[in-house]
Amino acid sequence: MKVVFDNVSKHYGSITALKNLNFKVNSGEFLFIEGPSGSGKSTVLKLILHQIHPSNGKIYINDLDYTKCKKTEIESIRKNIGVIFQNYQLISDKSVEENIALNLEIIGIPDYQIGSRIEDVLKKVNLLSRRHLFPGQLSGGELQRAALARALSVEPKLILADEPTGNLDVDNAWNLLKLFKQINEKSGTTIIMTTHNQEIIKSLNKRTIYLKDGEIIKDSIKNHEKS
Repeated sequence: MKVVFDNVSKHYGSITALKNLNFKVNSGEFLFIEGPSGSGKSTVLKLILHQIHPSNGKIYINDLDYTKCKKTEIESIRKNIGVIFQNYQLISDKSVEENIALNLEIIGIPDYQIGSRIEDVLKKVNLLSRRHLFPGQLSGGELQRAALARALSVEPKLILADEPTGNLDVDNAWNLLKLFKQINEKSGTTIIMTTHNQEIIKSLNKRTIYLKDGEIIKDSIKNHEKS
């Protein structure tokens, strides 16, 4: 899934969260968005999710003008996006597999497909034996892998990960990063990840956009060409 920001700004009253952002993420690319708190990282993800709208400029998803899409087109795009948050956002009174099932039901996956999808994604994240446990019974690393399984269950073309390693210890952070790398390389899934972790960024040698005060200060493309 390709994402293009064309001169995008976002204002909240007198506060400018983003200012004239221009960048393109090609299908199958792995992009880090780095920057201090308040730099606009999460705002970028919310715009891609269509949770908020740009004050100025245009956003294109697979060459569709996201700012002018019909509701059905937006829903179709949204079904192909998997999202992972730092605080997991799993429903506490539902088991791991129930959390995933609910996600699939929301996007309209037929009941007969849900069981096999759950099993498949839990195998991928090595969490099959924990499928009947509730979020409160899982470790931090297991919670984030459960959140990743939920995101993968929709068979996304794009994964948005908002500080996914922020609450994890070093070992669990690296294990999660390996999963993201495998998903990107084996499935060609576009990944956009916000992070503060310099070690993670350096280890993958991927393109990094650095935001400060809502502006792109640096766009470092490694092993890629700008286009």
